[in-house]
Formats: sequence, structure tokens, C-alpha cells
Amino acid sequence: MVAVITGDIVNSRLENPAKWMKQLKEVLEREGDEPKDWEIYRGDSFQLRIQTSKALFVAFLIKSTIKHFKDLDVRMAIGIGNIDYEGSKITESNGSAFIRSGECFETLKKETLAIRSKSIDFDRKINLMISLAILTANTWTPVSSEIIKAALLHPNKNQKELAQLLNKKSQGTISEGLKRGGYDEIQRLLEYYQEEVSKL
Repeated sequence: MVAVITGDIVNSRLENPAKWMKQLKEVLEREGDEPKDWEIYRGDSFQLRIQTSKALFVAFLIKSTIKHFKDLDVRMAIGIGNIDYEGSKITESNGSAFIRSGECFETLKKETLAIRSKSIDFDRKINLMISLAILTANTWTPVSSEIIKAALLHPNKNQKELAQLLNKKSQGTISEGLKRGGYDEIQRLLEYYQEEVSKL
């Protein structure tokens, strides 16, 4: 089983793509090779193939990256399943993971993140939790999203070390940013997701 994330940048025309594209590519490059594992297409859409256990973590990492930019957001659908045909480009590959990701993306309306797998029960529970977490994530400011991203990438660093990493931010700023951004709750959601997705 693999996961496929299909996404697009909301309000992409409000920002110079040179700014956000570089940061998005940095996240995607962490997770695989272009174009076999990921591609950006139509200017502001992207697709990424990833280990199932990491999919939700990477979705939040992408969210925190794009929310650096005040007017931007990102919509993503995670499809969990198999790959039946592997092309030289991810956009040419096929299988249930791709189909579920595409179908899930088409159903996104007000939601900005959702998952579809073979299990209706898993999807119902995890999507309810995600929708609650996203209520907070949708309100991330550029400052809080930067703090959340640093904490996601460096889970073993304490607040003082995160403050040093982000230059000049006080420990209090880090603490406030993590609290307001719902970091602890997101971590618990990611742990729950990893436990449950391994049972599929």
C-alpha cells in the first residue's frame, strides 16, 4: 500500500509563484524524486507518492509551508491503496491509490484536507478528526505556520532550541505559536493516524 497526495494551491495568483514554488519543491524533494514520485503541473497543482505512514505528516508539513504566505492556502486529498501501473512520471501512474486520491480531491468543497482508503470506517473517523484539526490549521498566521513547520521538522528540539533555529524569536513566542497552532493536538492526531493506518 502507498499513499498519493493530490493538491492545489488556493489563491495562487495572489502571490508571486517564485516565492511559494521554491518552498513547496523543497518539501516534495525531501520525500522523493521528480517526476517519478512527485510533480507540479498546471502551475499550481501537485501530486506526491509517499509511504502511507508518512502521508498525513507530510500533508501538515505542506500546509505549514504554504501558510507562510498570508493570502495562500492549500487543498489536499490523500488516497491510500495500491499502484497497478508505474509510469516514468507520477501523473502517468495508476492504481487504487491514485483513483481514491483523485476522487477524494473532487469531493473537497470547504474542506482543505481529507483521506480516502478502502475502509469506510477508518475514513469516517480520521476525516472527522482532520476536519477539527484543520479548523485550527486554517487560521495559522505566517509566524505560527513557520513555528509549526520547524517543530514538525525538528520534533526533538525544545522550545529554546526552536527559538535559536528560527533566529531572534523568544521562547515565549515559540510556546505561544505552538499552543495557538494546535501543535500538541496535531502530534496526537499523527500518532493515532499511524496506529490506525497500519491496520488497513
